[in-house]
Amino acid sequence: MALINLAAGEINYKIVYYGCGLGGKTTSIQYVYKKVNPEVKGKLVSIATEEERTLYFDFLPLTLGKVQGLKTRIHLYTIPGQAQYRASRKLVIQGVDGIIFVVDSQISRLDDNVESYLDMWENLEEQGDSPLDLGLVLQYNKRDLVDIFPASDLDELLNQTNAPAYETCALTGMGIFEALRNVCKQVIARTEEQAASRS
Repeated sequence: MALINLAAGEINYKIVYYGCGLGGKTTSIQYVYKKVNPEVKGKLVSIATEEERTLYFDFLPLTLGKVQGLKTRIHLYTIPGQAQYRASRKLVIQGVDGIIFVVDSQISRLDDNVESYLDMWENLEEQGDSPLDLGLVLQYNKRDLVDIFPASDLDELLNQTNAPAYETCALTGMGIFEALRNVCKQVIARTEEQAASRS
């Protein structure tokens, strides 16, 4: 799925923050944007309508090195999490290489998390993808709050693929870069495996 731009000497990966509304997707991507070196990142773009918005920016993560002699460029997106924006979510995940599924750890949000997780699977399957074939990380967000599920319970409820899971707090940045780094390594490893199988 990764897009290769030979003219720029880059391989482009699309990573999408997926999850229910108000779970921390926007705060996560804003934290990453704030911390990435200004010299290697594009502008943070908000594609907004009256009631929804999708955030996007791209950057060159110099620490990840090169893939097949090409620099890696990571494109980060958020999806609108509210239930009524299913069509928008389908558009955003087209051509996705990896997903960071952001879980709102609050006990009161369990149904919203489950609904969003099932929505992600369904949307991917409709476009011929499977989370099993993509980079996937779960981000158990809002760990700074009190009325939250233990991470082990969230694993049991939502982590059906045994994907790497990180306890995070998007407000402080706890675990945010660890989750992003892991999904980036997964998508790059898949590219290298595919290249090796072709040669």
